Amino acid sequence: MNALTEFIDRLRAGARTTFESLDQPPAIQAYLDSLPYVAEELDRSPKRVLEDGQAHCLDGGLFAALALQRLGFPARVLDLVPARGLDDDHVLALYRVAGCWGAVAKSNYAWLRFREPVYRSLRELAMSYFEPYFNADRVKSLRAYTRPLDLRRFDASGWMWDEAGVAAVSRSLYALRATPLLTADQAARLSIADERSFAANTQGTDFAWVYGVRDNP
Repeated sequence: MNALTEFIDRLRAGARTTFESLDQPPAIQAYLDSLPYVAEELDRSPKRVLEDGQAHCLDGGLFAALALQRLGFPARVLDLVPARGLDDDHVLALYRVAGCWGAVAKSNYAWLRFREPVYRSLRELAMSYFEPYFNADRVKSLRAYTRPLDLRRFDASGWMWDEAGVAAVSRSLYALRATPLLTADQAARLSIADERSFAANTQGTDFAWVYGVRDNP
């Protein structure tokens, strides 16, 4: 029995029906959008995301990667890396169609979620998140991205249903070397996001869980 089959077998009937109904990337995104964004310290396994009905960007990204794997895509995630002390990082579940990259993601911000598979490189994909990647002070904070992490490497850890396995994934993901998206001079010249962009990107945002507002570690 492979790990994905074991994961599905471990689900309760209702959770199994929900998971198996996610038959295309936009459906996975819609499911993540239906869950409250809760940026607590616990990193949930995909099984627990289904059981608890909540997620933040890491556990949402892992869930999306697993759901994409069921559709035939490799289970891969990428980390978007902000300037230190300015913002949260952001995890994308990756998929590729006809040589182009797309992404599914759980976010508290409207524009940091789904991407159609139209980006010819991972840098192009990462840069599509640049302008709306700002914090509560409207500071544009995205600086780098990592290479993809293949989650199939961690199947023996039980990451699909075990939080200890998720911790192993997290350690490896956050240890990846980041590739810069802009120079220090470019970063120093950035403007802040305007009020209209801020208002649009925070439609539906739960400000209790925003970086710089919540109690950050």
